Amino acid sequence: MQTFTGARVYLPDGITDTTVTIEDGTIVDIGGPVQGDVIDARGLILAPALIDVHGDAFERQLMPRPGVFFPIEAAVLDTDRQLATNGIATAYHAITLGWEPGLREVTRGRDLMQTMRDLAPRLLVENRVQLRWETFAFEALETIEWALDGPLLPSVAFNDHTSMTMRAYDVPIQDRAFEFSPDFTVAELDDDRMRKRTSSKAYRSGISEDDYIALLGEVWNRRNDVPGTIEKVAEMARAKGAPMLSHDDTRAETRAWFRDRGAHVAEFPMVMEAAEAARANGDTIIFGAPNAARGGSHIGSLGAGDMVEAGMCDALASDYFYPAMLAAVARLDADRRADRLKLWSLVSSGPARAMNLSDRGKIAVGTRADLVLVDWPDGHPPAIFGTWVGGRPAFRGHPAG
Repeated sequence: MQTFTGARVYLPDGITDTTVTIEDGTIVDIGGPVQGDVIDARGLILAPALIDVHGDAFERQLMPRPGVFFPIEAAVLDTDRQLATNGIATAYHAITLGWEPGLREVTRGRDLMQTMRDLAPRLLVENRVQLRWETFAFEALETIEWALDGPLLPSVAFNDHTSMTMRAYDVPIQDRAFEFSPDFTVAELDDDRMRKRTSSKAYRSGISEDDYIALLGEVWNRRNDVPGTIEKVAEMARAKGAPMLSHDDTRAETRAWFRDRGAHVAEFPMVMEAAEAARANGDTIIFGAPNAARGGSHIGSLGAGDMVEAGMCDALASDYFYPAMLAAVARLDADRRADRLKLWSLVSSGPARAMNLSDRGKIAVGTRADLVLVDWPDGHPPAIFGTWVGGRPAFRGHPAG
């Protein structure tokens, strides 16, 4: 048994100075007497640990330079330690299951998931998976079924970067029609602009630009079978109770189509129409923490800070940079987008609700003791001093001062 004393505690209904006692991985008392060992938290904040619903920064550990792959075990261990030091107690790694060769191919994704399972006893935080499925990658279905039977239930995110790549050249990403609509206009593969559009993808895949475009053409021929394949994956996910997300929506029609199949989370909606459609129908809305921390989207989509202020954001995800979650809270606080308790919910209870994790994300008696100690001096960015996962210290920092 341990009791945190002296901290400013972020409770669901307010911020107060109180004690928090944990035992056997659970919060057992709030505001009571000191019991067991004392954790002196004077001058610090005690808050629910962070929950990351979509993070792919692990790709930099897997492939630190283009075409240079690092041993998977070492990459997973290092990623896990990064999560702990950033206060993230539960992480959904957005593992792409795609048709491209290289970093994002299905076999590499499955190897990564298997390695995470094998290393679980050595990991500091709870490493889960978001099956970031490219809907044209039919070869991923067996792996999706295998992953859904794993020890920790994954989420399923429906991504369609294939149609995004194939949209007409005069259509900005944010203006594209619903991918299955007759209004969706298509680019010609033999146009020089396709080479420019796909060059970075070819580089990531480790093949020539010509070979990439040829492969893209082959995959695009699957288009008529994509809706039915999505139906199959959604049915598998529903049978297991896995949370489902649509990704980069640009139309209310898109959101409605995926909602009808059980995907009640809108991940990174690109335009107001899609965000408003999600809000009007009670869907959970996720934006990227880097967007919020930087003050806007790097590709010209909706600004996360604006959406938080408008009450149209329920959770922030690390996306491509784990420190962005804490940095986003700091930026939104400095910009007075919402009060601190609301802002902290975007990285704790909001993500927990999105992933149906009722046992964590808040400091309340009976919940899992996933906690962080935060140093947040006035006028300076916050920093993590300690992370507890199920009552177990995953990280403790001791500054030189």
